[in-house]
Amino acid sequence: MGKLFILGVLAATLASGTALADTSGKKIAFSNNYAGNSWRQAMLKSYDIVTKKAVADKVVAAADVFTTADQEVPTQAAQIQNLILQGYDAIVIDAASPDALNGAIKQACDAGIVVVSFDGIVTEPCAYRVVVDFEDMGKQEIVQMKAIHPDGGNLLEIRGLAGTSIDAAIHKGLEEGVKANPQFKIVNSVTGNWDQTTAQKAVATVLPSLPDIVGVVTQGGDGYGAAQAFAAAGKPRPTIIMGNRQDELEYWKEQKAKDGYRTWSASIAPGVSTLAFWVAQQVLDGRKDIPHDLLVPYLAFTQDDFEKYLPDIPVGGVASKEYSQEDAIKAIKANIK
Repeated sequence: MGKLFILGVLAATLASGTALADTSGKKIAFSNNYAGNSWRQAMLKSYDIVTKKAVADKVVAAADVFTTADQEVPTQAAQIQNLILQGYDAIVIDAASPDALNGAIKQACDAGIVVVSFDGIVTEPCAYRVVVDFEDMGKQEIVQMKAIHPDGGNLLEIRGLAGTSIDAAIHKGLEEGVKANPQFKIVNSVTGNWDQTTAQKAVATVLPSLPDIVGVVTQGGDGYGAAQAFAAAGKPRPTIIMGNRQDELEYWKEQKAKDGYRTWSASIAPGVSTLAFWVAQQVLDGRKDIPHDLLVPYLAFTQDDFEKYLPDIPVGGVASKEYSQEDAIKAIKANIK
């Protein structure tokens, strides 16, 4: 089976014009700074599915996962330094900060290690970045809110994990969206850590002091928690932007059936971790044409299509997609200018 797979990869590689450096002896590490919500759990599960097969098929020798015990930058920086000493050939990273880890990332690059960041990306130029246009996602939240509430109104913002590139980019997009649509006003902002329970507590804390809210703009993993907080406080149900979590979409389905409730849902697919893995493998394979920034689309659901996909999302899970080596090659080609 292994030999047949390698022959298949060889044929595909020749057809795609990629290099033929053997990666079967290469070791790839995954540095992850946080695993405390359903998105991160789905991300790790997808990575495990794809990389276990890649190791079994002898595409790479190892694809080990290292998740820090806290969300702190110094902990992840020390982890990266340990991975350098352990002799990994590539590091895939979901980073705690876009710039505070750059020193450790540069050390890895200087040691000849390929670094591919995704989700929480880094700004160090030597690293590759699998980038989702989170800023556009933030802008689209306001566009979707405008379609439902053309006259505007007050919005509550739920932010994600502080210090990460994702949180900063979505927040910037929301600000730009409101600037272009001044009929909306963000009257308060809370931190939800992309987690339903955290978001519910944070929203519940500020609700008594808020004016009437027409909508809640979010970052994913916080929509259902926000809905529960409004219901518990006896407040009118606002339009809550969802983040592709099963419980959020199930809530949307129930409310739509009840009175036609309208909203929108978007998030990065957790399986983007597998795309980052394959990009690292392709760099190790000797490809010279891979851009350091690869833009990939976020996953969005509309009023008309979310119910069709809901049965495929595990209870407590997130809508996702695992990427193949072929998908990575296609993504690379799509980003070559």
